[in-house]
Amino acid sequence: MKKSLQIALVGCLLVKIVTCGEVLYAQGWKAAEPLNLPTARHENAMTAAKGKLYLLGGRGERPVDEYDPKKDSWTAKAAAPLEMHHFQAVSYKNEVYVLGAFTGKYPHETPIPHIYIFNPETNEWRQGPEIPEARRRGAAGAFVLNDKIYLVCGIQDGHWDGHVAWFDEYDPKTNTWRQLSDAPRPRDHVSVAVQGTKLYVAGGRLSTARINQVLNRTIPEVDVYDFKTNQWTTLDASQNLPTLRAGNTAVAFGSRILIIGGESDTQVPAHSEVEGFNTKTNRWEKLPQLHQGRHGTGAAVLNGKVYIVAGSANRGGGPELNSMEILDK
Repeated sequence: MKKSLQIALVGCLLVKIVTCGEVLYAQGWKAAEPLNLPTARHENAMTAAKGKLYLLGGRGERPVDEYDPKKDSWTAKAAAPLEMHHFQAVSYKNEVYVLGAFTGKYPHETPIPHIYIFNPETNEWRQGPEIPEARRRGAAGAFVLNDKIYLVCGIQDGHWDGHVAWFDEYDPKTNTWRQLSDAPRPRDHVSVAVQGTKLYVAGGRLSTARINQVLNRTIPEVDVYDFKTNQWTTLDASQNLPTLRAGNTAVAFGSRILIIGGESDTQVPAHSEVEGFNTKTNRWEKLPQLHQGRHGTGAAVLNGKVYIVAGSANRGGGPELNSMEILDK
């Protein structure tokens, strides 16, 4: 049997991808129709906490929107304490953490100097610990592993310049920061995901409005950090990200790292491509595309499904979306 076989039924939504006998994503992305929709936004984030989704941030001041899958509805919650955008939200102990974020306007957005934390139970925000001044940046990847929060890559001066390959560990229990080994290369507008004990960093770019090169300096290489060996490696060139883009979102879904949507200089509409890196075969797979291309938003896994909401329909700043799509196995 061939290792990869795609069967598409023309005119139908049914899409099957079969790998070594395993049926994946029996249906493509579903354009969801909840009872109501959240606030339109872009350059925002989304994460899951305690069985619900939390959509937050974005350019301008936006409330937190909470999605309850049992009620299939969105509820507007507390407004953010300040404008926050260009970040990857994470969940820690049923709260939502924002770090590695920007505030302000293009092209000199400034890094937010503190962690901000949203408590869904009390519907309140609080200002958390200060981020070390020398390690502040935005448009960075963030994730949680073993009760610690990590921040990787990013850019210091909005879209202007100051790309970094920094890798930091924050321990909320002791309120301490630790600098880890730099990633093999800097990148910004990046979203990251962890599968097992490995961090995968794919997509992103080197935004440099200083020389009028914001969208075109996308990064093909995939960098991997192994928490067992505490070492970085770069995958072989044959395993580069197939569709180059930044402002994409990344989630771990089963044994795959999904790279979803994004923007680039190759097209005006935001990317609808979804590509999955199979961590068992170490190969990229082409998966069902989004109904609506989008960038500058977040995706989250909840109850065995991938949700993506909001974002920008075109490269740059709009039009802003509030639509929602779901991928089920």
